[in-house]
Amino acid sequence: MKKLMIAFITLLGILTCAQNQRFIYEYKFVKDSTEKDKAETELMYLDVTKKGSKFYSIDTRATDSLSMGEAKEMSGMQMATAMKGQISFIVEKSYPSYQTIFFDRLDNDINKYKVIDTRKLNWKILPDKEKIGEFTAQKATLDFAGRLWTAWFVSTIPIQDGPYKFKGLPGLIVKITDKTNSHIFELKGIEKLKENEVWTTEVGNQFERIISVDLKKYRKLFIEDRKNPDKMLSLPSSEGMTVMLGDNGEPMNRNEQIKELEKMSKERNAKDNNVLELDLLK
Repeated sequence: MKKLMIAFITLLGILTCAQNQRFIYEYKFVKDSTEKDKAETELMYLDVTKKGSKFYSIDTRATDSLSMGEAKEMSGMQMATAMKGQISFIVEKSYPSYQTIFFDRLDNDINKYKVIDTRKLNWKILPDKEKIGEFTAQKATLDFAGRLWTAWFVSTIPIQDGPYKFKGLPGLIVKITDKTNSHIFELKGIEKLKENEVWTTEVGNQFERIISVDLKKYRKLFIEDRKNPDKMLSLPSSEGMTVMLGDNGEPMNRNEQIKELEKMSKERNAKDNNVLELDLLK
């Protein structure tokens, strides 16, 4: 990941224009709980405007912007190289209600799912203070989605928001980590959003459609996707579709594709046992 060299704008600038700001977070995460020394990182943006916020991976969004023509011209290996981002989820929050909408695609599904998350975040605000970057932040704790979290927020930045689905503290969350220190979001920089960078509500692109489901249904789909890696090939829309696997770019027949997907999925699931929301695995 490229080295972060992003200057913080002045606190006065934040206070006078809290909206139309881009808060840049470094997300450190451990996929395999048995190998906690192998942390990965991704650069995440929290874009804040008057209407709300949007949290996403800049690398993944860059990959998603590939045109249909560009994608068709790429071999399987070239596409894998182009897909730099690992974090596919997007979180939108609407102001002033702070309604939280989660978007993500499952590994073996061609669709993207939209989930309105209505769970209440029951924060416990503590008197502890700590220096986080340029700011003196206050401590808060939370039990959410199968993990115990510790957050540090700055009340001098009057935005009750933060990375991922975290919100509701009296100030911006500048750092939050789970008890195992295997998922850490930390603010690294702040920029002014340009007019052409103000986000629009998430919509499906040429590769996908968005399906709305509730949280219970999404959990079920999440488990099914991990157990049934050949799901995508069994969809009616996949008839006649060729999946390119391997370095040679040679097409595999349906049975070969299913066997390869099953093998890859089992290997991936074994190494991806430390998902951000642990209760999805229950």
